[in-house]
Amino acid sequence: MAKYLFVYHGGGMAATEEERNEAMAKWGAWAQELGSHVIDFGAPIGESRNVGGGNGSRATGYSLIEAGSLDEAEQLAGGCPILAAGGTVEIGETLAM
Repeated sequence: MAKYLFVYHGGGMAATEEERNEAMAKWGAWAQELGSHVIDFGAPIGESRNVGGGNGSRATGYSLIEAGSLDEAEQLAGGCPILAAGGTVEIGETLAM
């Protein structure tokens, strides 16, 4: 099994406590769905800076997932709550050095 970094882009913070609780419940349900694929569910990313350019898309969080292939990792990412909020999930296989 390979390790894949999921980098979340976009989405946003909920405006009210009720919306935050609802969003966190969705993330929690998705984490449960991923089950043993999760190595490190990660965390949101606060203020950030891009050194050396970039495409302007700010990373808003990350997770480290184990999957049998990039295709499987993509399938796992398909249930991510950030997608419903207009965000995206960038997936990259980590390479042993």
